[in-house]
Amino acid sequence: MSATSVLHTPVPLEQARSAATNEPALMRWLLIALALIFLTLFLFIPLASVFYEALKKGGDVYLKALQEPDALSAIQLTLITAAIAVPANLVFGVAAAWAIAKFEFRGKSVLITLIDLPFAVSPVISGLIYVLLFGAQGWFGPWLQAHDIKIIFAVPGIVLATVFVTFPFVARELIPLMQAQGAEEEEAAVALGASGWQTLWRVTLPNVKWGLVYGVILCNARAMGEFGAVSVVSGHIRGMTNTMPLHVEILYNEYNFAAAFAVASILALLALVTLAAKSFVEWRFGHDQQTSIEEHAA
Repeated sequence: MSATSVLHTPVPLEQARSAATNEPALMRWLLIALALIFLTLFLFIPLASVFYEALKKGGDVYLKALQEPDALSAIQLTLITAAIAVPANLVFGVAAAWAIAKFEFRGKSVLITLIDLPFAVSPVISGLIYVLLFGAQGWFGPWLQAHDIKIIFAVPGIVLATVFVTFPFVARELIPLMQAQGAEEEEAAVALGASGWQTLWRVTLPNVKWGLVYGVILCNARAMGEFGAVSVVSGHIRGMTNTMPLHVEILYNEYNFAAAFAVASILALLALVTLAAKSFVEWRFGHDQQTSIEEHAA
């Protein structure tokens, strides 16, 4: 065998991966230990502290804190806000991703930039934008007052602010996925007589279902945990415009630590459920990709 053929002999993927990560055992264990220490200090201990403080005075105090009218109102408002914001962003995300990935049009780069805007703008600034638009001294304030329509310091303002800070999540998950898949299957469906809606429902969405679920999970987590933008537009009216994060802040500032940590534990539980759902979706998405690769190889 010549030297040239040896140089061009393909190396199996697993062997190449093993050679690329063949660090000394001491280095691997050191990196693992550093990662565990970091996670323990900045994740596990804070999470454990939340549940410890919430339950420190007993289950009766914990349940009483969650059954208070203001706490129930905050939980209800958080769920209502997420129930409106997430479907709205789902529709927007699918439409925007489909348009950007499958079509060419003027202003495409501008649309992509606008989708990323909430990532670049502070949530507090996002809330101030709606105050500027819909506040008493805002652009539409006099007209809203004349028609007895209240947006700022009311539920509509909270929903609008939440929608604004969360609308990139679904679109940003779907755009690269749709672009990577190309438009061949959609073009084939149209050539076979499928309408645009049939192509969307039977071809496009099934191909991106796990990315779509992943984006919805992230969007929902951000919607329920949003603080900055909601704080600006809510007015902090107890029992009316306080979401769970705002209610936790008020209770903590009043030195009502047991109630504050009780409500915070609900947010922590929602975060853990979101993490579990996110991990499941990642696993299923990776499993489906591997299955697809094996089917094409066969």
